[in-house]
This record gives sequence, C-alpha cells and structure tokens, in this order.
Amino acid sequence: MKKSKLITLKAPLTDKEIKALQAGDKVTISGTIYAARDSAHRMFGKKPPFDPAGAILYYASPTPTRKGEVIGSIGPTTATRMDTFTPGLLKAGVKITIGKGRRSQEVIDAMKKHKAAYLVVAGGTAALLAKHVKKANVIAYPELGPEAVLKLEVHNFPAIVAIDCKGGDLFEKGKKKFRSA
Repeated sequence: MKKSKLITLKAPLTDKEIKALQAGDKVTISGTIYAARDSAHRMFGKKPPFDPAGAILYYASPTPTRKGEVIGSIGPTTATRMDTFTPGLLKAGVKITIGKGRRSQEVIDAMKKHKAAYLVVAGGTAALLAKHVKKANVIAYPELGPEAVLKLEVHNFPAIVAIDCKGGDLFEKGKKKFRSA
C-alpha cells in the first residue's frame, strides 16, 4: 500500500490538481470554501448561490459563535444527505465536496465523469476545525439560520481524500484491509 502524502489545496481548483489526488492523501486547504447542508441544497438545487467553477463545498453548519470567535464549532454532516444534488453540482463545476461517511455509486460515477473528489474530516473534531476558519460570512438564505450558505476563509483546514476522481475509495480499501487481517 502506498504511503499517503500531504497536499496543499486552494480553490478554485483545476482538473490537473484533482487528478493528482489519490484516496488516502492528506490535504490542507487554505482560501475559500463554502459551507451548506440539506436545507440550503434543497433551495439551490443544481445552481448554487456562489460560482461553482473549481469550488470546494463543505457539508456543515456551525454552532452559535461565542464572543470573540470567528465561528462556532463546525463539524461535518453525513454526505449521503446531499447525494441527490451532488451530480448536478459537480457538472456545474464544484471540484471537491467535504463531509463524513460514504457516497452513493451515482455520486462516485459523477466524480469520475466531472473530475471531482470527496474529502472527509473526522466527526467529533468540530471545535478544532473551527480554529482553521479565519473569516465566515452568510452569502445566501439567512432565514435558514445555522444552515445558511456560508463563505469561509480557511487556513490549513485538514482533510483526507476519501474518494478520488478515478474512483479510488478509501472506505473500500479499509474494508478489504480489515477483512484480510
């Protein structure tokens, strides 16, 4: 098994950058990412309220922000909840989605077709992830409260490539590894 490498990403991303990612690679993200969950996805469908070209979309909504903080804890939500919308968003140009858990075969097929990747962050790390957010602004659907669409400026936001644009799948690799153990 190959050793994973650490890769630094900054949106907007290109096909070349996405093609270089392999399942298991560790990444840090600096720059702009967008955060949206179920309610916002239902409202924007396949046309998000931000430029999707090369964008990174994080499936998350923050807890209330404490005084003196940029944002409250901001952990991942289960990605399959957005699977209905994801193929259209990838076709529109989104290059990376971030969440937790597996993705459907339809999403994996769309990732291969549109040169996109899926990253995961560990559940339970929401307070730590918030420390990587340097700026947070609501850009759409403020009526949704914590599920409004956010534009986040992040620095060294950590994640792991779970599914790459060639269909390499860290979840499947893990199952095979532990079956043979």
